[in-house]
Amino acid sequence: MKFNRSLSVTVIGCTALFISLLLITGQKSCVRTVEASQPKDPSKLAIVWTSGDRDVALKMVFMYANNAKKNKWFDQVRLVVWGPSSLLLSVDKELQDYVKTMKDNGVELQACIACSNMYGVTEKLRELGIEVKGMGQPLTEMLKSDWNTLTF
Repeated sequence: MKFNRSLSVTVIGCTALFISLLLITGQKSCVRTVEASQPKDPSKLAIVWTSGDRDVALKMVFMYANNAKKNKWFDQVRLVVWGPSSLLLSVDKELQDYVKTMKDNGVELQACIACSNMYGVTEKLRELGIEVKGMGQPLTEMLKSDWNTLTF
């Protein structure tokens, strides 16, 4: 292989120029890195469950909510029991057991107190470990913020 002296001088000159520019600008590297200290916003999922259909609860709502939390698809998963779902949950032992499993896995459980009062099931939902409260304002805040929302 033939050595090209003028090419070597050019490469050396360019390298020296590049290093000089780095020193002048105070750069330690030509590669920019993202600051590791910037925390990533937690991902949030709110599932609003309104359906009184048992199959919808078992084969979609509960299955997805539980797996989303257990498998860390979202950092925060909240199940909101609203309307006819509160009545269904109050009488179905299998759904109640599933709710306990979700709670153990870290799913947050909330229910609309206006709905649970209409169906006369507020105390039963509280016994299941569900936070029963006015949900109009909290749901509105979730919808206006960084929560991902699913409704069934």
